[in-house]
Amino acid sequence: MRRNVIAKNAVLNAVAGIFSVSALLSAPQVLAGGASTQALEAQIQLLEEQLQSIRGELDRVKSDTVRNEQKIRENEQSVASVKAAEQKAERSDKHIIFFRGGFAHNNHLRNGVSIQSNVVPLGAQDRADRDAWYIGAGFDFNLTDDVWGFLPGTSVFAELMFEYKEFGNRVQGNALATNPTPIAVPGGTARNVTVSQFTLTAAPKIKFLEGSRFRPWIIPAGLALHVISPPSEAITVLQPGVMFGAGADYNLWKSIYVGVDARYQLAGGKIDGVNVSGFTAGGYLGIGF
Repeated sequence: MRRNVIAKNAVLNAVAGIFSVSALLSAPQVLAGGASTQALEAQIQLLEEQLQSIRGELDRVKSDTVRNEQKIRENEQSVASVKAAEQKAERSDKHIIFFRGGFAHNNHLRNGVSIQSNVVPLGAQDRADRDAWYIGAGFDFNLTDDVWGFLPGTSVFAELMFEYKEFGNRVQGNALATNPTPIAVPGGTARNVTVSQFTLTAAPKIKFLEGSRFRPWIIPAGLALHVISPPSEAITVLQPGVMFGAGADYNLWKSIYVGVDARYQLAGGKIDGVNVSGFTAGGYLGIGF
């Protein structure tokens, strides 16, 4: 604004100078004298200096205008970025707690101390099917939205998850699960045994398409601890393993997410005759926070 005023004043001064020169040129008695000629030359010189000043001032005003327009564009871009970030924050939560459920299948049948057993061959020799249903829950804790600066648009979460699988609750028990036991009364009635498994896992989860409502993900590998019931024939209940997984979730509304996942549990061979390797497939409901 100040530069515009200066430029305006310079133009007015130049116009005034032009009128002064015109007045001198229109007066013959002035042109007749040498002193008047010197005055005219001085006036012309002053006019040229004023015109040069006007050119310089106009160039500065033009430069300021370009800079101001650039600043305006930068401000508009900044406002747009802030709005995009706000919209992203509205539909994307940093952490998620989820509840799972679905179908499970083990690669091997389960032996146990109170079901089908080579140690206690007396009585019913039954065991559960390899198929099961499962329920579980867990949470995703956000670590980074760009793989610590190496891969924009890709998030890394720390997942802690647990699940319960049930392979059957009416499996006929062997001699150790009769009522009363054969030791007390021969030929006792076999009890029903529930064959189940509890799994606790911790793993990195990599989610793609940061900022999108639909986000596929993978679990490259994670630690799994499995607790089996009934115990193995050697009374072992705990078996470690490795978990792999893949799936996707969708931001349905505000902080509500739905998703599907499939996971494979790989056990390190049999422990006391029991191998819990198998897979699960199902869906989940998540709540962002």
